[in-house]
Amino acid sequence: MEAMTDLDASALALIDNCSQASLALLERNLTSHGILAAARTEAAVARRYTRIFGRDAAICVMAMCGSGVPALEQGAVASLEALAAQQAANGQIPKYVDPEGRDADFWYLGCIDATLWWLIAVDHVRRHGQVGPSRWTEEVARALGWLLAQEHQHFRLLQQNEASDWADIMPRSGYVLYTNALWYEVKRRFALDHAEATHYHFNHLFNPFQRDLPEYHRARLLQHYARRGRRDPGLYLSFVNLAVVGDEGDVFGNVLAMQCGLADSAMARRIVDTIDRAHAGEPWPVRVVLHPLPRQHPLWRAYMGRHRQNIVHQYHNGGIWPFVGGFWVMALAKLGEHGMAWAELAKLARANALDDWRFTEWFHGRTLAPMGMAGQSWNAATFLLARRALLNGEAAW
Repeated sequence: MEAMTDLDASALALIDNCSQASLALLERNLTSHGILAAARTEAAVARRYTRIFGRDAAICVMAMCGSGVPALEQGAVASLEALAAQQAANGQIPKYVDPEGRDADFWYLGCIDATLWWLIAVDHVRRHGQVGPSRWTEEVARALGWLLAQEHQHFRLLQQNEASDWADIMPRSGYVLYTNALWYEVKRRFALDHAEATHYHFNHLFNPFQRDLPEYHRARLLQHYARRGRRDPGLYLSFVNLAVVGDEGDVFGNVLAMQCGLADSAMARRIVDTIDRAHAGEPWPVRVVLHPLPRQHPLWRAYMGRHRQNIVHQYHNGGIWPFVGGFWVMALAKLGEHGMAWAELAKLARANALDDWRFTEWFHGRTLAPMGMAGQSWNAATFLLARRALLNGEAAW
């Protein structure tokens, strides 16, 4: 709290204004069936952003729950209910559902994180007393069963196809950092077995540069492949597959590793220092990749260039995503870097305020051109969560 006074009056006023604008945006994007991913525009309708997305809605649910705004409190429960109603028979939560309940989409190669985020949000609303502890019991059991069926029986990490999480046109596959940070969080919240093994192998596979070698011979071989020809990047690797890994610098995955308690204090400091030295939060937080993949890179895929969307410094390949900036602020707060966190929150407010509070989906990582949809619900949500974490001095989700 005391570090807040380091900001000048205009920055404090901007943060307050962004809080009010964020609540207003969430209310505007709310339907009787739940929260839409973005404001209803012609472009958003064409790109199906006027749907209730599993990951987007779940993140918004955690901001709406505890907001004190009755419509948003009710909308949090409605959003989870809409996704649960379209749950697949095998337990998977859809990528998105039609607000009217007529359509459920599961993406090309699946959307593993929609189920993870839904479970985290369910636990959040249960803990805040918005629903009873037995609400969605059967749906939770099916969702956990679907995830457990994809868990490696020794590493206790989830396995997945490429392009099947939030970074849905990035070539991450096998064991993915972002996904497994969320998996550990789900295990912790639902008291699942083998959480310690998940924690152990997470830190040995995604951080293979440490001296401590795992006992399991297959883990040692994967660690050898991951280290070969590389320097320690100061971050967790974005993914580990049999003989290929991601060292492009996945900011979101690393931030979640901090937020979910997987990074010890030394590793958390290294992550913050690495992201800070790369100026990933300039001028607004935060670029989601520190070293974007060019077309000449061995990991480049043809689908990344479709519509020129995921070329260098764009979209998931180095664009600036304000909603991830909110998680960056929360991770800094958890680490005790409150002065830096308040400064980043003020920068995040400036990003959301551009173009008369457009709440832009993402910005070009170099030209700073506003890209994607306007009125992004999760921009508003993570801003509110970040501010809540700083004001309350505790985890906001």
